[in-house]
Amino acid sequence: MQRLIDAREKTLTDQRTAASSMRTSLDNLVPGNADVQDIKVILVDELDDSNSLDVKGVGEVGVVGVPAAIANAVYHATGKRIRDLPITLDKLLT
Repeated sequence: MQRLIDAREKTLTDQRTAASSMRTSLDNLVPGNADVQDIKVILVDELDDSNSLDVKGVGEVGVVGVPAAIANAVYHATGKRIRDLPITLDKLLT
């Protein structure tokens, strides 16, 4: 799987001109959420006193797909595609 991801992100260069041999950005395949392997979540039994709630944050892994999922849900509910965040009512009405 890692080899597939590396091949998708590779930029091909013309050796004679040193220019990119990809005509458009559509030629460069970038992996998406569906290409990610299973993520193993573990709990670390350790006290974190860096905040008043004594809880640990999940970090980026747990929230990386949330904005895209919400934007898709808004699109399916309203038919309006919003491509910049935050999604607000005035953007839906315009």
